[in-house]
Amino acid sequence: MNDVIRLLPDSVANQIAAGEVIQRPASVVKELVENAVDAGATDIQIIIVDAGRTLIQVVDNGCGMSDTDARMAFERHATSKIEQADDLFSLNTMGFRGEALASIAAVAQVDLRTMKHGEDIGTRIIISGSKVEEQNPEACAPGSNMMVKNLFFNVPARRKFLKKDSVELSNIMHEFERLALVNPSIDFTLISNDSVVHKLMRASMKQRISDLFGKGLDKQLLPVNTATSIVKIDGFVGRPEFARRRNQLQFFFVNGRHMRHPYFHKAVMTCYEQLLPAEMQPNYFINFHVEPSTIDVNIHPTKNEIKFENEAAIWQILTAVIKESLGRFGAVPGIDFDVEDAPEIPVFNPDANAEHEIVLDRSYNPFGEVSDMPSAKTPASSAGFRGTSAQSGSLSDWDKLYEGFTAAADSFTPDSEETVVEDATLSHGSALNSIGQSGISPELGFDMASAEPSADSSSIQVKNRYILSPSKSGVMVIDQHRAHVKVLYERYMGLLSAGSSGGQKVMFPEMLQLSPAQAVLFDSIADELGKIGYEFSFLGDNTWSINSVPSSESASTNAVERLYKIMDNIIDGGDAGEELRSRVALSMAKAEAIAPGCHLDAAEREHLLGQLFRLATPNYTPDGKLIVSIVPIEQLTSLF
Repeated sequence: MNDVIRLLPDSVANQIAAGEVIQRPASVVKELVENAVDAGATDIQIIIVDAGRTLIQVVDNGCGMSDTDARMAFERHATSKIEQADDLFSLNTMGFRGEALASIAAVAQVDLRTMKHGEDIGTRIIISGSKVEEQNPEACAPGSNMMVKNLFFNVPARRKFLKKDSVELSNIMHEFERLALVNPSIDFTLISNDSVVHKLMRASMKQRISDLFGKGLDKQLLPVNTATSIVKIDGFVGRPEFARRRNQLQFFFVNGRHMRHPYFHKAVMTCYEQLLPAEMQPNYFINFHVEPSTIDVNIHPTKNEIKFENEAAIWQILTAVIKESLGRFGAVPGIDFDVEDAPEIPVFNPDANAEHEIVLDRSYNPFGEVSDMPSAKTPASSAGFRGTSAQSGSLSDWDKLYEGFTAAADSFTPDSEETVVEDATLSHGSALNSIGQSGISPELGFDMASAEPSADSSSIQVKNRYILSPSKSGVMVIDQHRAHVKVLYERYMGLLSAGSSGGQKVMFPEMLQLSPAQAVLFDSIADELGKIGYEFSFLGDNTWSINSVPSSESASTNAVERLYKIMDNIIDGGDAGEELRSRVALSMAKAEAIAPGCHLDAAEREHLLGQLFRLATPNYTPDGKLIVSIVPIEQLTSLF
């Protein structure tokens, strides 16, 4: 029998590793900039062409490499950061695995020019798909100039599933923001398609935040600072009055490395829980400085997930320092006891009990039970209450309240039936009459004629999420949110295909303020949004006014929140092969659709079902999620 286990070639192994380390162009930017930081660079330029598909170039003034080091750097597990396993617990560098450059070279064409400081000649090395094509001496500036061309040129499946340029550039800018925030002592320049997006000079942390996210943000921040034997914490948290429902800026850093940490995020939110509504989120920029031996960064290939040895203790320290900062700078609202012009409130005086006769009146309460109710007899004296002038009116109000209370009790009939489900079981009659009269729908997978309800059919809502409707073959279960998404998607696709749809002007335009990363994405979808009724005016500094909204939007709709949600949906979903128009329509539909948990009365359920079953394919959402399911009558019978 022949042996079947064999060693993979290095080129294949590198491509497998690249799938974990290099997920998109933003991953290349992260790895190359972190290498430049580790090399001691004080000036880093990032040049992007076609959102990283064509070119990602990082130029730094770091220490540079010799010709031997330049070639060795692209070998797997080749690194200058560690020498033995114990070094993993005393890391002071961003990189340490020696996988990034090998992974990049496996899926792109790499051109590196580098020279060490103090030398007269450098080296140039060209690699394509892990294969070294040439290496020659070349005069160049001290430091490194790394060009990554045609990313995923030899992995067409990966390149095909890259998203639209605006989305990928937005991801690059998000990564740039994290790198720039954690390294405020370094000059950064970001250039996209020959346009300078950011030019940041070295500055304090607070100034770097303002340079990235807007000049007004520094006035919204409160400093946090503490030092203990376990952790040193510094940074800024946002004032409660500037919290955001969406688009919040929340960053954690540890030892100069960006991280995601849900446990510490919950600690921050605990400090604001009495200050903010549930849907609001504060901004924060928090640095942790700990002994490298007390954290483990070798958990995830992206090194963004970090395990702390003293998580519980750091939680307590973090909450204490944030609460102290909120209190010290007056972010916690005080209690105002100003009694000037305050309304007169009757207050019972225990010393005046003798002047009041309290009797018990046995009567029915509103729940049909016999109880002892106090009945106050109005005294001639007013000694028991504050404010003699208001006495008679106050007591009169109490008597009226008591009369209403007893009247409600007298009118209550314990045996009366409250038809709680009556509203939920009104017949929707014609809601499903638009279903095909015969034939089987290949999309739904059941006989459409047998699904038609009888004349006395009714629908009910379950948990404010699903709509149940009897049919000839059993019971139809409809997800109301997905059904509304489907209906709205088809409507918006029709508007977009038609070319233009008039919107309704708003009396008071709302301001849409975006981060630079969001502004790039917004520019690419503004024209499509205009076709369905939106109208914008650019005000400068990544700010737009919303002058018109689609006619279908209700008056209570928050246009700013809706647009934030649309952009989030476009970033989170959709492949590069999908048309932008379809993604915009789907994002609009998801943003406007009724949420799970929304109560619908009988008329609203009838209207929604009628619209859904008029569609040619009512069973699935545009992103492939099931809308309608049938529970056959046989299955219901088997339950009994």
